[in-house]
Amino acid sequence: MWIADNWKEYEVIDCSNGEKLERWGKYILVRPDPQVIWDTPRTHKGWKHRNAHYHRSNRGGGEWEFFDLPQQWDLHYGALTFHLKPFRFKHTGLFPEQAVNWDWFTKKIKQADRPIKVLNLFAYTGGASLAAASAGAAVTHVDASKGMVTWAKENAAASGLSDAPIRWIVDDCVKFVEREIRRGNHYDAIIMDPPSYGRGPKGEIWKIEDNIYPLIKLCTNLLSDTPLFFLINSYTTGLQPAVLAYMLGTELGKIGGTVDAQEIGLPVSCNGLILPCGASGRWEA
Repeated sequence: MWIADNWKEYEVIDCSNGEKLERWGKYILVRPDPQVIWDTPRTHKGWKHRNAHYHRSNRGGGEWEFFDLPQQWDLHYGALTFHLKPFRFKHTGLFPEQAVNWDWFTKKIKQADRPIKVLNLFAYTGGASLAAASAGAAVTHVDASKGMVTWAKENAAASGLSDAPIRWIVDDCVKFVEREIRRGNHYDAIIMDPPSYGRGPKGEIWKIEDNIYPLIKLCTNLLSDTPLFFLINSYTTGLQPAVLAYMLGTELGKIGGTVDAQEIGLPVSCNGLILPCGASGRWEA
């Protein structure tokens, strides 16, 4: 398992009975987590003295209960700054477990000792884009949500990356890739963090089980003659690490390199456990 254990301002404090207790800077949140199927005593004081609690509904979705939480606050990871806010479907605008991938590809970009162009698809609020840009890469950030791209731009500005070579694109990711192929553009690295299900800006339907492999295959046409890495993240139960590894190996094994895939996780400070948080597949030259 790849573990995101370099955080200073974020931690999973405890987890029990379908929920996790987290510290986001100076604020304590309780949020649901489907992986937490055990029921252990909740002895940490944070369970009672939380700043906000997201309650899942039996009818689907859920809602936040607020006690003492600002509308927005900041979290830092190294030189990066992220604006956080309680968002629909329990989210805050950041997936801390992804830091283990940021650390990995940041090192690769810096060690490449040449200009690196990165394409970040389904780029959300820009965590991977900012990490790549801060390492010196030129980044193309693509997401179908205008609101998410705006949020990512704000994170870039807060991180001192307003003038970094980041191209911000609001578009359906598949259609953008198809257009980039026609334009003859190429990238040294590709990152994708596709949702299980989603809709593009013009109602395009995305279903990961049907669309992920064709997209990987399509994206290989965008790789430069000297590609550096290809990263896929998955939070979908059916796409286990072995599946990610097989897809990457099938398409990118043709050009050499190595493939690895693992669960990604976060340490739980209260008991020393590692909380699984999805999976990642990596190809590298």
